[in-house]
Amino acid sequence: MNRRSLLLALGAGATAPLLQACGGGDDHEPGTIVALAAGDSRFSILVEAVTAAGLVDTLNGPGPFTVFAPTNDAFAAVLTELGLSKAALLADKALLTSVLAYHVVSGAIRANDVGGLPKPASVGTLQGAAFTVDESLAITDARGRRAQLVATDLIASNGLIHAIDKVLLPPAG
Repeated sequence: MNRRSLLLALGAGATAPLLQACGGGDDHEPGTIVALAAGDSRFSILVEAVTAAGLVDTLNGPGPFTVFAPTNDAFAAVLTELGLSKAALLADKALLTSVLAYHVVSGAIRANDVGGLPKPASVGTLQGAAFTVDESLAITDARGRRAQLVATDLIASNGLIHAIDKVLLPPAG
C-alpha cells in the first residue's frame, strides 16, 4: 500500500465514527414537553387534560418549564378521590387549568437542583400558589397531600418532566 492510499484509509477510518455520531438521520433533538409526554404512555391522560385546558401552545412554547407530571394512575386516583369522571374533569376548563398550572414551574429544575435546596423548599408554580419539597424529595401540595417522584429529568427541548405518583391540588377556592 502506498503512502497516499494509507493516508486515505486512515482518514476514512478516523472520520467514519465522527460521521456516524453526527449524521445519518439517527440523531434527533428531544421534542417539546408536550411531545415528550405524548410519546410516553404513562402520561396519556395528562396529554388529554393539557389539550382540553388549551395549554398545548403554552407547553410547546420556549420555556424553559419543569412539569411535575402525574401518571395515568395518579389521575385515576384523584378522580376517585374527588368523585369525578374523567369526562367531567376534562369538561371543567377552569378547574383543569388551575390544577395543571399548579404542576408547572418556570425554569428547568433538575432533580439534583431540587435536592440542593434548603428543606422544606417552597416551589412557586405558574398557577400562583406553591408546593413544598422535603428532604426525601416528597412533594406536599397546598392541601397537605404528598406525592413521590417516580421518574426524574425526562429532558425536552423546552424544559423537563419529573413524573409523580399523585395529582397535586392547589389551594381550594
